[in-house]
Amino acid sequence: MEKSYLHPSAFDGAQWQKSSLSEPLKDCVELATVGETVGVRDSKTPSAGILQFTREEIRAFIAGAKNGDFDHLTE
Repeated sequence: MEKSYLHPSAFDGAQWQKSSLSEPLKDCVELATVGETVGVRDSKTPSAGILQFTREEIRAFIAGAKNGDFDHLTE
């Protein structure tokens, strides 16, 4: 699946969120929503492009993570 990048200005004013398990000054992946689009960016380079996903794609990813589908990536 090919994803497109959005310019950071597409998410001006968005409330970015990262995991509560992430240390405040550490780099992490952040997510924010604008309408039906969920943006994903790297916290250490917020001015870089933002990957865009639908809410359904994010729901499927989170369900897979909860199901352990990606556990092998951390072993």
